[in-house]
Amino acid sequence: MSLNYVMIGSNDVANARAYYDALVPRLGGKVVAEYMPHAVCYELRGGGRMWIATPHDQQAATVGNGNMVGLLCESEAEVRDAHATALANGGTNEGDPGERPQYGPEFYGAYARDPEGNKMSFVYFREAD
Repeated sequence: MSLNYVMIGSNDVANARAYYDALVPRLGGKVVAEYMPHAVCYELRGGGRMWIATPHDQQAATVGNGNMVGLLCESEAEVRDAHATALANGGTNEGDPGERPQYGPEFYGAYARDPEGNKMSFVYFREAD
């Protein structure tokens, strides 16, 4: 089994799209479907998809405690670039780029929240020594 897509709830997809339109292409992704003003879908490098959408139940979108989307990067430089792009486009810092030895010697990552508070990580796994 593999992961096909994730959904990120938004109360203002047009506003959220400005953030994700800046970020996702920096990680090799692109828009593959749009149903504005309710949803936009990005295909990520490797084929997975990420939907930014208003909730189907028509209630307010809220962030989940403990929920996070991890976006795989191809280098430490890409982690740093993704994090900087997130912050430059309305995101907030949840952890500067750097080593995270508690997750293993190969783990290099950074963390941000989108403008609505959804948490994401940008991760690169170094070659093992």
